Amino acid sequence: MSKVHLIASGKGGTGKTMFAVNYGASLAKRGYSVVILDMDMGMRNLDLYCGLENNVVYDVYDVLTGVCRIKQALIKDRRFESLYLMAASPNRDDGSLTPLHMKVLCDKLRGMYDYIIIDAPSGIDDGLIMAAAGADDCILVTTPEYSSLRDADSLDRELLKLGISKRYLVLNKVIAEMMTAGYAPRLKDITAMLRPSLVGVIQMDENIHISTNLGVPIVLKDDTYIQKNFDNIVDRIESL
Repeated sequence: MSKVHLIASGKGGTGKTMFAVNYGASLAKRGYSVVILDMDMGMRNLDLYCGLENNVVYDVYDVLTGVCRIKQALIKDRRFESLYLMAASPNRDDGSLTPLHMKVLCDKLRGMYDYIIIDAPSGIDDGLIMAAAGADDCILVTTPEYSSLRDADSLDRELLKLGISKRYLVLNKVIAEMMTAGYAPRLKDITAMLRPSLVGVIQMDENIHISTNLGVPIVLKDDTYIQKNFDNIVDRIESL
């Protein structure tokens, strides 16, 4: 049975899109068919992170408004057997779309893919409500900063209002030495502040920045600790 994962964050700069790309790529490496949707209208980045920006002709807005068919907007990442993406529109939604449009799209994609990964816009606004329509659960990506954690908590409360009961937490850009020294919230403090289950911790690593700048999912390289870490995150989420 297909699953729709919403990837969200309370504020920008948490590494949400990086996580969406590498989570989807990790699933595709296991032989699943995966599509990643960029729902951050007006702030298109997913295609850049995959190195496929030159392949975009139609986008998710064109699909939702009926300008093109689903297959016309799908871009295949040829480094994987079955990984596709659908880019966001470079322009913000003018208010013509409703959550029902998104739910219908998700229902159609369920018949085509094992996993649908939705990269939501940061924060809490109408864009989140649109992106969340049709989602089975949400993976919240945050960083170990009090402002980021507060925003993640506000986002989590909004997700509950939207009827998303399954929520998971991924902590990104972690510097263990800062936590140990007391310069950043510790894991036990973070898990006490936030209700979603902690399913993964991703260390601050310049290789992640390099991979996103090059448009190459970092999990593409096997037998690295980062690749194994993403595999563990996938295992934890799929087991819950």
